[in-house]
Amino acid sequence: MWPAGRPFGHRPYFLYAETNGEIRGVLPLARQKSLLFGDALVSAPFCVYGGAAATEPDARTALEEAAVELGERLGVGHVEFRNLTPRRDDWVRRASYATFRKAIAAAPEQNLLAIPRKQRAEVRKGIDRGLVAHAGGEPDACWELYARSVHRHGTPVYARRYFRDLASAFGADCEFFFVRREGRPVASLLSFYFRDEVLPYYAGSDRAGRDGEVHPFMYWSLMNHAAARGARRFDFGRSPVGSGGYAFKKNFGFEPQPLAYEYHLVRGKHAPDADPKSPKYALVVNTWRRLPRWLANRLGPWAARQIG
Repeated sequence: MWPAGRPFGHRPYFLYAETNGEIRGVLPLARQKSLLFGDALVSAPFCVYGGAAATEPDARTALEEAAVELGERLGVGHVEFRNLTPRRDDWVRRASYATFRKAIAAAPEQNLLAIPRKQRAEVRKGIDRGLVAHAGGEPDACWELYARSVHRHGTPVYARRYFRDLASAFGADCEFFFVRREGRPVASLLSFYFRDEVLPYYAGSDRAGRDGEVHPFMYWSLMNHAAARGARRFDFGRSPVGSGGYAFKKNFGFEPQPLAYEYHLVRGKHAPDADPKSPKYALVVNTWRRLPRWLANRLGPWAARQIG
């Protein structure tokens, strides 16, 4: 939750449940005021997953009720819980997103064979064309490729310092990963490690990186690198149902798992429509895509804080 507070200016709230002096659960929240989605208390902005983490059911329920009470006291439009699985029948639920997770092998060839034929051929093409992947590098270099990529998609970019702050906050659990062609970086990833899992979070590429083999090669290479670090699961992150990212991950051999984002309505009449495929956002996306990149990079951090 620290990254949601410092770079974006959202006020964090940290709830915890304890019994006899022992902490039994925690629930991180942040108040996010957005021109698009209104005033909300969210667990957690800029994250795929959220909600309470507890060692016992009573603690989790108590934390959820405390979050609802806080939201009502603050007078927000709604309280949002980005749950992995459904929690409450009395909350509004949206199934706009799915996540993609599966086990990875220690042997690169096994990871390659687990990829369906079409994408496996792209990985082999990347190998044949001399692509090279490596971990390590500067946050700014990763951000530059990410900024180019999101501009092409019509999405505001985060501030450059956000990547620096993540590296500082998470240390060795935050890693920058690059793909190079003839020595020049063409694609990058910012990934997190948690227990035995790797989570590629922010991906970017320049125009050369849009060649069909670059991203399949990059993700396969990350699987192998992460396995060498001790990871046994690969969390491909969320994608809107029916989107290009959703199709790519399915074609890479991952099965979608619907995410149960749930909302307790306070002052709002309905849950926010956060689906980026919604027609009402088409004009915004197309306009942003046409901005000069220098201007998009200047305005992006202000706009990005609205849509976490």
